[in-house]
Amino acid sequence: MKTIILAGGFGTRLAEYTKLIPKPMVEIGGRPILWHIMNLYAHYGYKDFVIALGYKGEVIKDYFLQYYSRNNDFTIDLSTGTLQTINEHKKDWRVTLVDTGADSLTGGRVRRLKDIIGNEDFMLTYGDAVADVNISKLVEHYYKSGRLATVTAVHPTARFGEIEIDNANFVRSFKEKPQMNQGWINGGFFVLNPRVFDYIEGDRTTFEAEPLERLTSEGQLTAYRHDGFWQCMDTVRDRDLLNKLWDGGNAPWAVND
Repeated sequence: MKTIILAGGFGTRLAEYTKLIPKPMVEIGGRPILWHIMNLYAHYGYKDFVIALGYKGEVIKDYFLQYYSRNNDFTIDLSTGTLQTINEHKKDWRVTLVDTGADSLTGGRVRRLKDIIGNEDFMLTYGDAVADVNISKLVEHYYKSGRLATVTAVHPTARFGEIEIDNANFVRSFKEKPQMNQGWINGGFFVLNPRVFDYIEGDRTTFEAEPLERLTSEGQLTAYRHDGFWQCMDTVRDRDLLNKLWDGGNAPWAVND
């Protein structure tokens, strides 16, 4: 199952960093937050990634083009250009990097990847939030639901949209930024049937608006409730918090492989 990661936004609230790099490349503990997200999925065996690029996408492309040499020691023979790797540290990830448009909205970016995903179920998340979500249990929930889509519902530490969930874990209301009632929000970490592509009209479609609202109205969106850690990186304060957790050895999302 492939995992789409949305990595094309402008990250205006992190302008101190995103003037030069895209938001998913802002670092936690010396590695881009994008790497931390991918490492979580890979821990559960999901290592086939599709990165939806937009703003400064070339920075992300360069990162992965140079990933092997940056993360391994090697000897280079300058007379021939041959390399001999020493102290090799491999990541058996497959990473597809796709320019999904500078101005595409979240739904548009997803729709542009339709041919790459094909007719298989897939996962989707944002490139700016880390969590200790159990991906295996999330996927299990999706298949047990028998519906077209599952969203991970989380308790925020701050302000976002709200998901109203009934006792059978069906999403009954999906509102982007209302007053909080149940206290659940859209935490990303979706599992989706490829039929969801048909709910997205084009580049100017926001995935969190009409597509999810329509899936909700049709009883096709269920919620996987995650009571554990989840934190987005919207502001410098968020970045500093995540780095503090990492540096102190208290990063709940960290996995060792």
